[in-house]
Amino acid sequence: MPEENKIYDLIIIGAGGAGLSASIYASRYKITHLVFAKVLGGTITTAHIVENFPGFTSVAGQDLAAHLVSHAKELGGLIKEEEISHAAKVDGIFELTTIGGSRYQAKTIILATGSQRKRLDIAGEKDFLGKGISYCSTCDAPFFRNKTVVVVGGGDSALTASLHLSEFAGKVYVIYRGSQLRAEPTWIESVSKNPKIEVIFNTNIIEILGTQVVQEIRLDVPYKDKPTLAVDGVFIEIGAVPGTVLADQLGVKLDEKGYVDLGQNNSTNVPGVFAAGDLTNGSSGLRQLVTASSEGAIAAAGVYGYLKQKAPAPSWG
Repeated sequence: MPEENKIYDLIIIGAGGAGLSASIYASRYKITHLVFAKVLGGTITTAHIVENFPGFTSVAGQDLAAHLVSHAKELGGLIKEEEISHAAKVDGIFELTTIGGSRYQAKTIILATGSQRKRLDIAGEKDFLGKGISYCSTCDAPFFRNKTVVVVGGGDSALTASLHLSEFAGKVYVIYRGSQLRAEPTWIESVSKNPKIEVIFNTNIIEILGTQVVQEIRLDVPYKDKPTLAVDGVFIEIGAVPGTVLADQLGVKLDEKGYVDLGQNNSTNVPGVFAAGDLTNGSSGLRQLVTASSEGAIAAAGVYGYLKQKAPAPSWG
């Protein structure tokens, strides 16, 4: 039977840690499924080095992603490098359409479309990704031991990133376009008391400069009468946008911050739709590869229970 005429048990949308983990568990549950993704490996492929994923002391993000993809495929996961542009539920079956116009059907869906970190969209930002520019202090702070770094932003994520970085870096600048930080008072107090952290207000970075790696940043307002500031790393913490376009099409409930609101076993308010990873409000907001992978496994177990009319998924434990 042609794939487009077959009704799969499950279609997983996204092939980052959450989607690939869901595929691995779906294969073990003998759930017929497809995985769709524009980028295999998800955002982990943008990490220069990963040192906080169990089993790998230090591994390039692209290499770790390749391991996850290989594992999913080896167990029988069928992965298509195609982007789903539309999703709908018709007579109890989910109908998915790719950008190329191909159509697929499934009894259940796992949304694992992640989130997209907001960019500054300035000169040099793309050029130095993984060469001094990072969107994840948890991932990359240890690589800047005794160095000078800058954090862009004035909210909770920026200040918590600066505090984390101060445990490694010799100097941390926080550059914020506003005149007053908008984080929780506790974080503001902690930053103000930290001798390693200096906040620069009413300023924007307009260019990131260097040769092979980041060496300095150009500011729109001179700092100490100089237009540039020498730094080794730039951490951009101005928020993220969850990938909820398909969730919106399906009528999935979002929380007040725009993330998918999870129920038991990573279910959503729409029967048959499950979600995992960075687009959800799960894992207490800790959006890391290890938590996304965990959520993917939980979502696959939820799908198994849904398909088997609430039968518990095998634990293999």
